[in-house]
Amino acid sequence: MFAFDDEQFLDGYRKRFGPLRDDLAQAVRFLIGRIERDASFSVDPVHRHQIAYCLATFKWETAHTLRPIDEFGDDARFERLYGPDTRIGKALGNSKRGDGARYHGRGYVQLTGRANYERAGKFLGIDLVGKPEDAKRPEIAYAIAMQGMKQGWFTGKKLDHYFKPGQLPNYEEARRIINGQDKAQTIADIARRFDELLANALE
Repeated sequence: MFAFDDEQFLDGYRKRFGPLRDDLAQAVRFLIGRIERDASFSVDPVHRHQIAYCLATFKWETAHTLRPIDEFGDDARFERLYGPDTRIGKALGNSKRGDGARYHGRGYVQLTGRANYERAGKFLGIDLVGKPEDAKRPEIAYAIAMQGMKQGWFTGKKLDHYFKPGQLPNYEEARRIINGQDKAQTIADIARRFDELLANALE
C-alpha cells in the first residue's frame, strides 16, 4: 500500500492549486489517509496514475471542496430529471414516485438512481436504498467512488481501460469513466498535477 508524507503533500497542493483553508486541508488529509489504507492499490506507477485521476475527478465533481456533496437542485428538479416516468429515471431503476429526488446524486462522484444505490449498498453491506443520505458520509462516498471507477458503475468505462502497465496514462480519455468528454482536458491537467504531488510525497 502507499504511504505519503502528509505535510509534503499539502505543501505541494498549495504550490499547484493555491491556498488551503482548514476545511480543505482536513478533506485532503482524509482522502490521503483512506488511500493509504486502501489495500486494492499497490505501490505501482499505474495505481498512482489511477489515484491521481480519481483525486482530480473528486476535486472537479465536488466543486473543488474535496468533500462529498449533493447534486445541485431541488426535489422538483430531480423528479423532472429522474422520475420513474422519464427515460433516464427508468434506466436508473427509479420505479416509485419520489425516487428521482430520493436517489439524486450524492458523493465525491454523483451516485444517482435507485439501482445504483442498491448495487453500492450490496457491495458495502449497508442499506443505501433505505438510507440514501448515507452515500454522502465521507468513508462511504470514498468506497463508492473508488469502486465505481474501478468497476465501471457510472458509464461502463473503468480505470483499467485507460491506465495500463507499459503504457502512458490516458488522462484525457479517462473522463469517459464519469461523463463522456465533458471538461476532459481540464480534469486531465488536474490529474497530472496530482500525480506530481503523489510522486513527490511518497515515503
